[in-house]
Amino acid sequence: MVDQAGVWEVAVIEFSHVVTDREGLHARPVTVICCEARKWSCGITVSCGSRVADARDLLQLMGLMARRGDTLVFKLDGADEQDAAAAIETAIEML
Repeated sequence: MVDQAGVWEVAVIEFSHVVTDREGLHARPVTVICCEARKWSCGITVSCGSRVADARDLLQLMGLMARRGDTLVFKLDGADEQDAAAAIETAIEML
């Protein structure tokens, strides 16, 4: 997107979620995140500390090794990023 001055703007949506499950980020929540992410065309990454994963990749998400109390940071970039962010936030809040 180009602003009025002709400078490219990069719009990225970012939100965070604190892992509350006593088992941490295990197979069920990873599956929920992955299935929801695959519905959207925008780029979606999830980070935990210094680790970063593609939200569409089950093994990468499991590789984050997020434990209870860790913060997951979701970054979305693309045409449908707003709708995708809302859908993913809703999905993980219901876990």
